[in-house]
Amino acid sequence: MTSERLFGGDRPLHFEIGFGGGEHLAYRADLLPDHGFIGAEPFINGVAQALTHVRDGGLANVRIHHGDALEVLRRVPDGALTMLYLLHPDPWPKARHAKRRMMNDGPVRLFAEKLKPGGEFRFGTDHAVYLRHALMVMRRFSKEFEWLVEGPQSWQQRPSGWPETRYERKARTVFGHEVWYFRFRKRLSASH
Repeated sequence: MTSERLFGGDRPLHFEIGFGGGEHLAYRADLLPDHGFIGAEPFINGVAQALTHVRDGGLANVRIHHGDALEVLRRVPDGALTMLYLLHPDPWPKARHAKRRMMNDGPVRLFAEKLKPGGEFRFGTDHAVYLRHALMVMRRFSKEFEWLVEGPQSWQQRPSGWPETRYERKARTVFGHEVWYFRFRKRLSASH
């Protein structure tokens, strides 16, 4: 699975895991029409909403998979991705279900393999337990990833080019949750 095969030419590749309704995926694809976007979502309603965004926006640079994101991600060549997004994943809040979280060693190792050196991994959540778990996992990958942080504003304010999704708005306005945003860069070499 290469950008040439998917999009008819060599272009930077982005991958979004569990894109929900596709608002973020469509926004980014519209913002960067010369980049290729792959999104994977297990729920049919989200896929249908994303397809509507793609159609209405005339977005020829989006490919959607209905199903498991990790299955698709494994088929992406190592070092092929410029950006990888994991926004508001299912928190699996019960301790006995923590192994199902996307932010675990196996998936994060896969993220590191698929991102090119200098590529970016973006993670967002409104779930405090998941946040602590995710940061614990990312600490174990400090040789692979550099946390792009300059202070509290780095994780308390949504970075530019990162639109608010319907889910994020609901978390903030309906549930009164704080939302946290994280950016990690794939190190140029694993020896740092």
